[in-house]
Amino acid sequence: MAARRRASGSLGVRAAVALAVLSGSQLLIVVDATIVNVALGPIRDGLGFTAAQLQWVITAYTLAFGGLLLVGGRVADRFGHRRTFLLGAVAFGIASLIGGAAGDQLVLVGARAVQGAGAAMMAPAAMALVMDVFAPGRGRTLAFGIWAGVTAGGTALGSVLGGVLTEAISWRWVLWINVPVVAVVVLLGLLALPRPGGVQTSRIDVVGTTTATGGLILLVYGLSRAADHGWTGGTLLVLLGAFALLVAFVFLQATLRASLVPADVLRSRTVVAADVVGLILGVAIYALFFFVSLFLSTIQGKDPVYVGLAFVPMTAAIAVAARFSGALADRVSPGRLSAAGAALVALGLALLVRIDPASSYAATLLPGLVVAGLGLGLTFVPLTTAAMSSAGSADSGIASALFNAAQQIGGALGLAVLTTVSTAAAGTTGVVTAESTTNGWRMALAIAAALTGVASLLAATLIKPGPQPAAGR
Repeated sequence: MAARRRASGSLGVRAAVALAVLSGSQLLIVVDATIVNVALGPIRDGLGFTAAQLQWVITAYTLAFGGLLLVGGRVADRFGHRRTFLLGAVAFGIASLIGGAAGDQLVLVGARAVQGAGAAMMAPAAMALVMDVFAPGRGRTLAFGIWAGVTAGGTALGSVLGGVLTEAISWRWVLWINVPVVAVVVLLGLLALPRPGGVQTSRIDVVGTTTATGGLILLVYGLSRAADHGWTGGTLLVLLGAFALLVAFVFLQATLRASLVPADVLRSRTVVAADVVGLILGVAIYALFFFVSLFLSTIQGKDPVYVGLAFVPMTAAIAVAARFSGALADRVSPGRLSAAGAALVALGLALLVRIDPASSYAATLLPGLVVAGLGLGLTFVPLTTAAMSSAGSADSGIASALFNAAQQIGGALGLAVLTTVSTAAAGTTGVVTAESTTNGWRMALAIAAALTGVASLLAATLIKPGPQPAAGR
């Protein structure tokens, strides 16, 4: 108890090591979502992928991660956060080793799917472990602030690291780089992460798990397909199937006693509102990185390393604002703090709407990126606290999974819809020029800014202060 009280106000040695382990795992997950993108060309040439087949190197990871998050969260609550986290990390590391050594397409795509499954176990378990290690108070808010900085930094780091490794050594190292990191994470995790006090005896909701997993996999696949191939009949059929399964899932959660998602979590207006705001911020974050990256690489001809470095000031802004947000958490309600942060993100996106083919980075892109970064850093801590507010230790894994899934779905949905909008705004007749293409991206960024403004209003009106779940488990 004494150690836990110290952890609530500052980071003791064991708590600091535990946070480093958990943040390291989050860095792996975030980096791996972007690092492979830079290496797609050499992967295509090395293993003989066609253009249509190559998308599965990305999609296999996305489908497994997004589709299995709820299952990973409930498994963590059922069998222990520490055990689930370590098993997920081992699976991730082994899949990275096999994927890097792949001699054919099927092995690589299969390894990427196993990586996604491992990430779906690690991500909710890791956030639940943060709740276990740090009691409510300054220690927990500091931990979430560090977590926010690592999450943001990983997106930029993925592009830079992918470019450097691919150009200097080989595309295989974008996967092999994970192996030593996983080894350190597992070793230190065995030493520093808290052991579970007991294992739940309640059964896992098999029917709910099946409908949720199937619905999420179809939803992520349908949205990815829409972004790549448009809103064709096949895409709409997949999304209709996803809708049917997810409706069945919601109905089952309201009627079953041993449901996948506890009723207390679903009934909390604050939790639902935090997840919805997280979904919209997922739209904003993915749109920002996607369209700004495309602008720098295709319109201004910058290389992958330059594109990754362009986001470093935004990462620094997130880290600074997250630390500031933690200091404000005791004095400002999570709704107001989240609303202020979302408003700053909306402003940053609005500033980016000024881009044109001749825009300079310093005058046009940098202000928008920094302001959006400040907003994201300010928002993450109170929004995470709100999303976990109705979850005790026994349900923190599934609450974390819902929050993660909302952001993943928001990102996939945002890219699918906004890519369609930007293509239409760029014009479908005549010659598509740099100016018309940029016009399309401006339209997409403007819509993302408007949606984020709505998220700010939702946070201000629906997210209310509540008791934070205690550490334990």
